[in-house]
Amino acid sequence: MYKNYLFDLYGTLIDIKTDEWCDEHWEKVALLYTFSGAPYTSKELHDKYDKLVIEEKESIPKDKYTTTPEPLIENVFRKLFEAKGVPCSHEMAVHTGRFFRVMSLEYIKLYDGVHELFDAIRKNGGKIYLLSNAQRIFTEPEIRMMGIYDDFEYVMISSDEGCAKPDRKFYECMLNRFNLDPKETIMIGNDYITDIKGSYEAGIDSLYLHTNISPEINGELLAKYKIMSGSLEEAREVLFGTPGKKAGTKAEAKSEKKAAKSEKKAEKKA
Repeated sequence: MYKNYLFDLYGTLIDIKTDEWCDEHWEKVALLYTFSGAPYTSKELHDKYDKLVIEEKESIPKDKYTTTPEPLIENVFRKLFEAKGVPCSHEMAVHTGRFFRVMSLEYIKLYDGVHELFDAIRKNGGKIYLLSNAQRIFTEPEIRMMGIYDDFEYVMISSDEGCAKPDRKFYECMLNRFNLDPKETIMIGNDYITDIKGSYEAGIDSLYLHTNISPEINGELLAKYKIMSGSLEEAREVLFGTPGKKAGTKAEAKSEKKAAKSEKKAEKKA
């Protein structure tokens, strides 16, 4: 039985769809900047945004990450104003970033079974942590809106740390900060590289959930447990069993068969 449960967020606990690349999105955001005295065309804004994101990544101190740097996106929104000679406070940059997020959002909702899985973890003496590749100015309001912020012992977001999964350093930030034993810890996520390979390289067991927004598996799936249905109910059964049964029974066996098929497909493509 594990003591510490690290969760990915998007595609694992929260089902979300955004579109940050459509022309209409950039037209609306450019209009906001223009209304605020920083005139941009949508193309100019998009190009400048992409350039600033790269510059922000390059400016992160090398000791913050090993392979995957993560910038603070509010710095980008601030510099977009400053490039047009418009002073921008931190608060203004955050509000602009959240407008950007809301305009890109098509839907957001919890997956079925989140609360039941959390209840099972707590009932069995476990602690729940969030380890997410995300921007706090977007993600914290979304977690609070979904009503699960207070379920976590700690919410660790990549933008705060300067590094992101699958970087081993991001996993070590969580382990070291709370003195977690990797052998007593499991990562639960829907991405076979960032969540599963990353945790594997950090010496942490994992449970893979193949959900509607999981990337295609194009390599070895290194998870100890594999739930190819994406069902959190199945994950709960695998981890804790059902009343009168031990953990890791039929649900795990069924998912293992699906995982094996997916890995064979990946091998054939390679």
